[in-house]
Amino acid sequence: MTIAGVASTGAEALRQAEVLRPNVVLVDISLGEESGLDVARRLFENDPDDGAAVVLISTRVEEDVPDLIADSPAAGFLTKSELSADAILRIVDGSVR
Repeated sequence: MTIAGVASTGAEALRQAEVLRPNVVLVDISLGEESGLDVARRLFENDPDDGAAVVLISTRVEEDVPDLIADSPAAGFLTKSELSADAILRIVDGSVR
């Protein structure tokens, strides 16, 4: 069974991650007034050993935010134009950062 959740705020994402216990969480770097990087960090801090793999996504290219991505606990980064199940699996399986 595949369960997917959608959240509009960081707080909602944290609540859903706690309830759904996903394997992977896609977090947009830009969440309006919130920082997706902060959300990614809080997801990791809430469950550093068994938590979901966080994949940062954005319409921006990686070259625009390399330090932010490198300093995050995220498993990797994808632009929205690259977003696919295969790309996510490559990151989660550890073949891409």
